[in-house]
Amino acid sequence: MESLLLINDPVLTGTSITIELPNEGSKLDFEKELNGLLGHLRGHLHNHNITIEVIVNEAVTNRKSFNDQDRYNRLHEINPNIELLRTTFGLDLNA
Repeated sequence: MESLLLINDPVLTGTSITIELPNEGSKLDFEKELNGLLGHLRGHLHNHNITIEVIVNEAVTNRKSFNDQDRYNRLHEINPNIELLRTTFGLDLNA
């Protein structure tokens, strides 16, 4: 369930949560656990109007890092301050 939720960020519209998954198999796996997740959210948030909509989007791709430069570029996208860390400590990707 966690890995399916980490594929793409959920979108909240009012009390409806929309989740995009990359294929039908992922959707089926997610829907098996959907009732438990909804029960947990509704109970802890004290809101019984919450709904979850699952959309299959074949265009969703997982970005994978292949070498050190790709990994660094991905980390730099997430947190641009990593450049400051690299220059402060004199770190080199080719070491």
